[in-house]
Amino acid sequence: MSPDKPAIDHAKLDRIVAQARRDAELRDKGYRERALKMYPWICGRCAREFSRANLSELTVHHRNHDHDFNPPDGSNWELLCVYCHDNEHSRHNDHTGGSAATAEARIAAATSNPFAGLRGLLGEK
Repeated sequence: MSPDKPAIDHAKLDRIVAQARRDAELRDKGYRERALKMYPWICGRCAREFSRANLSELTVHHRNHDHDFNPPDGSNWELLCVYCHDNEHSRHNDHTGGSAATAEARIAAATSNPFAGLRGLLGEK
């Protein structure tokens, strides 16, 4: 390690990551529990009804796609089944030009040809 760079405190980084995960879990659980108490257990798109047995398939969708905007009146939430929720996010990605992952994949195109030496390996027939 170079003398110019300070040593990395891995224990501190682990504590920060663990705290961030706990905070995200609390935030997620908080608005989900509130939304399930506030709204009937019915998908807002396909009108599928849910019971305690299949409640894990009902998700909370943020209408403005900002998971940190959770007003107490629930105006940014709607309950959607997992299928309608995935469809909604696909539509949003199509509208906005794709997710960050797909944009990055388009930039990092392959530059090599995996079959470049294949003809020489196969020989003449």
